[in-house]
Amino acid sequence: MIRFSLHCDNDHDFDGWFRSGEDFDTQRKRGLVACPTCQSAKVEKALMAPAVTTGRKGEKMALVASDEQRKMMAMFKEMAEKVRQNADYVGDKFADEARKIHFGETEARGIYGEATIEEARELAEDGVEFMPLPVLPEDQN
Repeated sequence: MIRFSLHCDNDHDFDGWFRSGEDFDTQRKRGLVACPTCQSAKVEKALMAPAVTTGRKGEKMALVASDEQRKMMAMFKEMAEKVRQNADYVGDKFADEARKIHFGETEARGIYGEATIEEARELAEDGVEFMPLPVLPEDQN
């Protein structure tokens, strides 16, 4: 069995146990993997440093991220910082503001904030283009 750290599109983190990575992918495609907090089926594996048993009773060590993982995290961090520097934070009013911009009711500008999964679905149905910012480990500290 493999334990994966999982993350839903509503920013909830949780763990799940699977026989293999392929088993996780199969269950997710069939809609069998859901967030225990919000029931969202849009679940992805989160980056994690797995614990490895050394063979000595109770002794564990954390694996260090590879160069490729560090580069990817740096790219995610840079993208999120650019958004935060060049856009207006609108908090939990994101869906309302995005819709107003989309329909020309207010000046077009970059915004970021929070939206519920239902608000995100409605925005997508209305044809409003948006993208979630990655949740990075330091964002949760």
